[in-house]
Amino acid sequence: MESLTNWSAKNPYSSKITENYVLNGEGSRKETRHVVFDLGDSGLDYKVGDALGVIPENPQSLVDRIIELQNWNPEEIVNAGKGEKSLRESLKKDVEVHRANKKFIQSLKDKIISSGMNIQVKMTSRNRKSIDGELILEWSDDADQEIELNRSIPSDDPASKSRYLYDNPDALEDYIWSRDYIDVIEEFDIRYTPEEFLTLADNLKPRLYSIASSHDAHPGFVELTVGIVRYHHHGRDRGGLATVYMADELAMSGKEVGIFMSPTKSFVLPEDPDTDIIMVGPGTGIAPFRAFMEQRVHDKASGRNWLIFGDQSEKTEFYYKETILNWLDNGELDYFTTAWSRDQEEKIYVQNRMAEHGEEIWKWIDNGAYFYVCGDKTYMAKDVHRTLIEIVETHGGLSKDDATTYVEKRMMKEEKRYLRDVY
Repeated sequence: MESLTNWSAKNPYSSKITENYVLNGEGSRKETRHVVFDLGDSGLDYKVGDALGVIPENPQSLVDRIIELQNWNPEEIVNAGKGEKSLRESLKKDVEVHRANKKFIQSLKDKIISSGMNIQVKMTSRNRKSIDGELILEWSDDADQEIELNRSIPSDDPASKSRYLYDNPDALEDYIWSRDYIDVIEEFDIRYTPEEFLTLADNLKPRLYSIASSHDAHPGFVELTVGIVRYHHHGRDRGGLATVYMADELAMSGKEVGIFMSPTKSFVLPEDPDTDIIMVGPGTGIAPFRAFMEQRVHDKASGRNWLIFGDQSEKTEFYYKETILNWLDNGELDYFTTAWSRDQEEKIYVQNRMAEHGEEIWKWIDNGAYFYVCGDKTYMAKDVHRTLIEIVETHGGLSKDDATTYVEKRMMKEEKRYLRDVY
C-alpha cells in the first residue's frame, strides 16, 4: 500500500465513485449532486475542513471535434509533458480544451499574418450579475452584426483584429470568456500542428472541492456536495469541466478517477469540543458543515451548533433535509436558520437572517463562539462579512471602526475563530 503522503496531484489515487445522485427536488433549476468516492486500499485519511482534489478529463466530443477540424491523426504519438501517448489520449487527459486561453488567442496574430488569411470575427459582450449569491454570466451575441473593434480598423482585416485582441487585455478577456478552442478554430478557420497546439494549451489542472463528510462517520469513503455547471452558448451545450465529468462521464460507470487530499491548516473545528460554532453555508457551501456536524456528533462535542443555510426554495434545495432534521430532533443541532430566497416576494439571503438574529449571534460570539463561512466569495462572503461587523457594532456597543477591528483583527487574525472557505 502506498503511503498517503505519496498521493498527490502528480500521483493521484485511482478511485471509483460509489454513489452519485441529485439532491435537488423536482422542478429545481439547479443540479446539485452528492458524490461518494471509495478510498479502497489507498491509506488516504482526511479531517473535516479538508478538500478533495479531483483530476478531470475533457469531454470526448470536444476532443474528437478538435481533431476533426484540424485534420490531425488521432493515433499520432505526442508528448505534452506527461509521457508519450496518442494525440487523442493526450487531448483527453493532459491539456484543457474546454476553454481557449490567452496564449492561444495571442498566437493568432502571427498565424494570420503569416498565412495571409482573410476572415471576419464576431465579438461577444459579457455581463455579470448575481442571482441568489451565485455569479451568473450573460452573453449577447448578434450573429448578423459584426461589432467594430476600432474605427481605424477595416472590418474584414483579420490581421488587424487579431492584433487588436493581442494589444487590448479587456477585449481579449471578453473574447475568450465564452469560447473554447472549437469556437476559435471554426471562427478563424486556422490550422495548427499538434505540437503547436499542445504547447499553447494549458495543462489540465485538478479541481478542489470542500469535503462534505467525516472520515470517522464514513470510514473508507470521502463525500462531496457538487453543483453541476451547465449552460448553452454559441449553439452548443457546455459545462464545468470537472462537474460535468463527474455527473455524466463518471456517473456510476465504475470508471477510475484520480483523487488526492488537500489538507487545510486553518478551516478547522475548535480544539475544545465545548466551544460553540456558527456555520454560514448557502448552496453547496453546506458541504464542510455537514462534515463538521458529523464530526461533532461522533465526538459527542458538548459545544452548541448553529447552521445558517440558504438557497432558492425549500421545496427543491433543502439538501440533506432528513439528516438535518434528525440532528435537530436529537438535540445535536441547536439552531437551524434558513433563507429561501424565492419562497416569498422579497429576496431573503443568509446575511438577512444573520441581521434578524444579530443579538443572539453577538451573544454567541462574545461568549467565544467560532464563526465559519463557506461559499461564494464574490458576493455572499462579502455580504456576510459586512453584516457580521454591523452585528458587532449594533449589539456589541462598539463604533464602526472598533467593530471592524474586532472582527478583522481580533476574531480573524489573533483568535482565529472567524474562518472562511470561499471560492
